[in-house]
Amino acid sequence: MSVNTNHCSIKSCEIPVRVRYCEVDQQGAVHHSRYAVYFEMGRTELLRVNGYDYKTLEENGFILVVAKLEVRYRRPARYDEELLLTTEESRADRVRLEHTYILRSKDSKQVVAEGKTVLVHVDETGKLKGLPDFLCGGHE
Repeated sequence: MSVNTNHCSIKSCEIPVRVRYCEVDQQGAVHHSRYAVYFEMGRTELLRVNGYDYKTLEENGFILVVAKLEVRYRRPARYDEELLLTTEESRADRVRLEHTYILRSKDSKQVVAEGKTVLVHVDETGKLKGLPDFLCGGHE
């Protein structure tokens, strides 16, 4: 399957996240490691609404890896709580693809966590490559 080469025009999306029992620690709060997984879910869906998926990108030699991850925890999320994750592409150039995240309680709208990731494009040996135009909007 070939990769759609239309530019990513949708810059943000929102997805629901329900906290599962296996994601909480002994204090009943979401374990800090789960936030990186939630953010990946958001990035995956943002790609999907733009007509892409990671599997097809990787099959065509476009390997995106997380070079930087930041998380700021605001309040604990609890088992079975319904959350909303907003993912936004905040920067896309020839070198990096940056996303920001805001995770809120669906009911109270309180911010649970905020984050940022920086992705880079590498080849199969791990060597850095420039992002393809269709992912960075043709920016130089």
